[in-house]
Amino acid sequence: MANDTLPVVSVTPSLQLLYTSRIDIAAPQDVGRTPLGQRRIINISGGAFAGPRLSGRILPGGADWQVVRSDGIVEVDARYTLETDDGALIYISNWGLRHGPPEVIARLGAGGKVDPGEYYFRTTPVFETGAPGYAWLNGIIAVGVGERRADAVIITAYEVR
Repeated sequence: MANDTLPVVSVTPSLQLLYTSRIDIAAPQDVGRTPLGQRRIINISGGAFAGPRLSGRILPGGADWQVVRSDGIVEVDARYTLETDDGALIYISNWGLRHGPPEVIARLGAGGKVDPGEYYFRTTPVFETGAPGYAWLNGIIAVGVGERRADAVIITAYEVR
């Protein structure tokens, strides 16, 4: 089938800012090399998020269960709870990938400040809540752009419209 005969969806996705978050983290716990790769667990100690439709704090108690694959790509698997300024609780499961040139990743690992444009850090947050005022989150697709800092992760999340 020629490309000119394929149907084209007439809607082009766009992004709408949900929030920017600062996720405070503890030092990584190195589980060791497992069959999936180098496993580490990074506990979340708190943080905050703010955006046009929701703002609040990140509750302590979540974590990022990371695997560093043999190709050097870090698979991020963070799960934690957002508490909005009006008291609603929102569970978030945030999977993603982080990678870049070896010298850049080494600087990140040493705790240095690295321009997030020097490496790839993208996530796919999925939200779950029973709060009526935020039920719209249960039905959206979102993407995030990340920045790794020594003691925090900055994630800016966007709704795909």
